[in-house]
Amino acid sequence: MKTLYGIQYLRGFAALAVVLFHAAERTGSHFRIGAAGVDVFFVISGFIMWTMSERRPVTPMRFLIDRVQRIAPSYWIVTGIMVAGGLTGLFPNMKLTAMHTLASLFFIPMRSPSSGEIWPVLVQGWTLDFEMFFYVIFAATLLLPRRLQLASMAGIFLAFAIAGSIFNPQSSLLLTYTRPIILEFVAGAVLGRLWLAGKIPGAGLGLALVAAALAGFAAIELIGLDFNELTCGPLAVALVLGMVSLERNGKLPNIPLLTYLGNSSYSIYLWHTLAISVVIKMVASTQMPYDVATFLSVISGTLLGVCAYEAVEKPLRNLLRNLSWQRSRPSPA
Repeated sequence: MKTLYGIQYLRGFAALAVVLFHAAERTGSHFRIGAAGVDVFFVISGFIMWTMSERRPVTPMRFLIDRVQRIAPSYWIVTGIMVAGGLTGLFPNMKLTAMHTLASLFFIPMRSPSSGEIWPVLVQGWTLDFEMFFYVIFAATLLLPRRLQLASMAGIFLAFAIAGSIFNPQSSLLLTYTRPIILEFVAGAVLGRLWLAGKIPGAGLGLALVAAALAGFAAIELIGLDFNELTCGPLAVALVLGMVSLERNGKLPNIPLLTYLGNSSYSIYLWHTLAISVVIKMVASTQMPYDVATFLSVISGTLLGVCAYEAVEKPLRNLLRNLSWQRSRPSPA
């Protein structure tokens, strides 16, 4: 697929927003809107999966294997570090159980013994539980004719969301998979279909959508509007639609640094809290202003993510890609 620079830029900025959210949270500051980077990620995920499956058709099993190879290895490594840190006392507030650790590794929502929240060992990994759920449903729809896939997926996710609002389930699994946030994946897939069909707004409307989305996020942060998927989801959809509209109309230049930031966004998202924890421990006994501590945490978290991208994610991805290619080669006979 041709690189979509707008999508890459959004991935990078969404990752940085989450880093800033966690850094501010740990230093006693406040930047709750940074958590909306997750909503942007979910819309982008739906967009990418739909456009990829159109341009590079695969079987459901191949799709799931590709997704697990892309998502799981780095996540398992960081989770392993967290478990080791918990066992050695580096994270005194962490309570580990075998069941919760296994659930975390296999993307099964379960309440954390440390907080009671539906979080895995690596807290930000809660979003990957949603991603894997989306991948499973998406893979199932690949069995259908292409013309039925999007409507079927939308119907399934809408049914889950409606069931959640009616029955108010309390189990970790159902409480997770019936949240309205799952509809953001569907919205992203709809945008992907519009993109492939060439039914994207012009540059002027695209710019207006971007401006409106950013203004909406700012309003949530500055004047305390409701912060949930019902407010952030539509803003994330508008932001992604606006960016791909600008891209379609040739208004987005290739900025290598931002493209690289998008490429490394997954590693930044996974690894940044480890660096933030180290910085917080280092400055705990100082009188450092919270904004300086937040800045150092953001820089450290981002740099650790970039280093992990180069040293862990890329080599693993290349290794798994080569192994998969070797298995798929026809025999010399």
